[in-house]
Amino acid sequence: MEEKKIILTKDGLKKMQDELENLKTVRRKEVAERLKEAIALGDLSENSEYDDAKNEQAFIEGRIQELTVKLRNVEVISDENKSKSVVQMGSHVVVRDIEEDEEEEYTIVGSAEADPMEGRISNESPVGEAILGKKVGTVVDVLAPAGIIKYKIVKIVK
Repeated sequence: MEEKKIILTKDGLKKMQDELENLKTVRRKEVAERLKEAIALGDLSENSEYDDAKNEQAFIEGRIQELTVKLRNVEVISDENKSKSVVQMGSHVVVRDIEEDEEEEYTIVGSAEADPMEGRISNESPVGEAILGKKVGTVVDVLAPAGIIKYKIVKIVK
C-alpha cells in the first residue's frame, strides 16, 4: 500500500523535525527516569506512578513512530515558484466574506500542519479546496454547515 504524501511548508517540516528530536532525546529520558523511580517504590500491581509512566512511554513511542513515517513521506512546498495572482499551496491569502463584508487571512497548507486558530487551513478544507488554483478577484462558493458562503479572493500576500 502506497503511503500518503505529507505536504508541509519549510516551517512545518522544521517544527515536525524538532518535535521528533525532542521526543527522542528529552522525553524518552524523562519517562525512563520516572519508570525507574516508580519501580524503586516496589509492588507494581498497585503503583499508579508506574502505570502513568508506562502509558506516557507508550504515547511517546507511538508519536515517534507516527512522526518518523510522516517525515519519510514529506513533500515540502517550494517558495520559489509562488505566484501572487493564483492561490497555491503555501500561499497567504486574504478573502472577503461577501455577505458579512469581513476579511479573513489564511495560509494554505497540507492537512498535517493545518491549524485554523492560527489561520493555517488545509488544502482539503472547504475554503482551501474552493480557493486553490483561483485568481485574485475570483468569487468562490464554499459549502459550510451553515450553508453556502461566498468569498472573494482579495489578494495573495506571498
